Amino acid sequence: MEMTLKVKKLREGAAVPKRATEGSAGMDLYALLDSDVTLNPGDISLIPTGIAIELPSPDYVAYIFARSGLAIKHGITLANSVGVVDSDYRGEVCVGLCNISKTPYTITPGERIAQLVVSPVSLMPVVETAELSDTARGDGGFGSTGKA
Repeated sequence: MEMTLKVKKLREGAAVPKRATEGSAGMDLYALLDSDVTLNPGDISLIPTGIAIELPSPDYVAYIFARSGLAIKHGITLANSVGVVDSDYRGEVCVGLCNISKTPYTITPGERIAQLVVSPVSLMPVVETAELSDTARGDGGFGSTGKA
C-alpha cells in the first residue's frame, strides 16, 4: 500500500509542499502572506502556510526544518530549531521564523520559508528503572568525547 501525505489548502493562494529535486528529502513550505513581512534582527514571527496536513498514521511525524540557504545566507532560521507536526494535528501548518543576523530580512508572499520532512516514529513503551547499563562513555556529557 502506498503511503500518502494529504494536504488541504485552507485559503486561496496556498501552495502544496513540493520537493525542489527528485533527491530532496524535504518538501518546500511557502509563505501565505497578504503583504511582505520584515524580520528585524532578533525578531520572531509566525508565518502561515495556508495548508493543513494529514499523515498516514500515528507511525509518522512531519518535521519542519530551516532552509539552509535562508539560514546561512540571511540568518533566518526556526524559532524552535525544529518544528514537530504530530499525526493527529489538523490545524494550519505555520512556521516560526527568527532573524539571528544583524540585518533586516523581508519575507515575501509565496517565498519558500522552510522544509517539511515526513519520517517514521519509533513508538516504544517507556519503562522506569533504577539502573542503566554501563558504557565506556558513561555519563560523560558535552565535549566528553573530544574536540574533533
